Amino acid sequence: MCPFPYYVIMRNCKDKSLFRFRLVRYADQFGIKPAARAFASHPATVRKWLKRFHALGYHGLRDLSRRPKSSPRATSQDLKEHLRLLKTKKYKRLGAEQIKYLENLPVSTRTMRKIWRELGLSSRKRRKKYQTKRMLRDVKKNLNFLEFVCEDTKLLHDIPEYYPYIRKFNFPRVQFTFRDMSTGTLFMAFGSEKSATYAALFADYLQNALTSFGVDLSHTVRQTDNGSEYTAGWLATSDSAYTKVISQVQGQIHQTIPVRAHRYQADVETVHDIIEREFFEIESFSSRKDFFDKVYSYQLFFNLSRPNTYKEGKTPWQLAKEKMPHLNPALMAIPPLDLDALLAHNLALQNHSGVYDGSSNP
Repeated sequence: MCPFPYYVIMRNCKDKSLFRFRLVRYADQFGIKPAARAFASHPATVRKWLKRFHALGYHGLRDLSRRPKSSPRATSQDLKEHLRLLKTKKYKRLGAEQIKYLENLPVSTRTMRKIWRELGLSSRKRRKKYQTKRMLRDVKKNLNFLEFVCEDTKLLHDIPEYYPYIRKFNFPRVQFTFRDMSTGTLFMAFGSEKSATYAALFADYLQNALTSFGVDLSHTVRQTDNGSEYTAGWLATSDSAYTKVISQVQGQIHQTIPVRAHRYQADVETVHDIIEREFFEIESFSSRKDFFDKVYSYQLFFNLSRPNTYKEGKTPWQLAKEKMPHLNPALMAIPPLDLDALLAHNLALQNHSGVYDGSSNP
């Protein structure tokens, strides 16, 4: 009846239960041995499936699991729970190899990945960019006012709308920017060159102005890149002029970012892009004084009126007021600094008295 042996058919059959059903129906009608001959099988095989069919019906014709009833070397539930806690609480983004090495675990990395997969835990889940940003916002939100600030310089000659003023009227070529990471508060200075002298003058000007409003800078970290205006170079044997000015306030720290890690300066780089789009590409200027008047107006707008959608739609002043309820709003109106004028003023004082006054303001 069947041109192929039963076992060959079982290896290639997609629906084994249906074929076995035909086998047991034939055995019921004609007997076990005739069914074995007809289906090229063995009487013991026919007897097994006939017994299961009588006991369980059609569902009894399915293959049973070959899984062993006991496994002495199986991973214990305590170890599985320990692996779960390691992945969810302690090492959220480390791989199996690192975790096995750090914790000296007795199971293989393959077993660890299998257990995490069964628990619905990814072995290495890459964090989405929006998730990273959201977490960083929460970190920044919990910082105190002026606890952590970013400072950087921006060359202005690459802005097409502003470049003609540099070439024809010798307007400032460099912007020095100070931004509080928690509230987004912005202060600026402008000069003709990117130098350590100008960076030190701006740092001294700002910390004198801030302390005059009663702001405590003893726990402030001022982060910069590794530019020559902020550091003395890797061969230097002493601190830069900028670092020396920062250290005048007890407890205030100058911190540089790792080499090539420009994302550490994302806050201040972002505000550079905003200022370029909202100010330099729009405004026109009739004189150097007009330039500084409009820069001052923009800084007041940024600190007092412009809502930041990434900071709950609040202005820097509103956020600073929440952190320091008794803060004087005049602090937000510290004017942008003309570094060229300040340097000329200090040099004039030096020529007159023979003493250089680095802290005086124009």
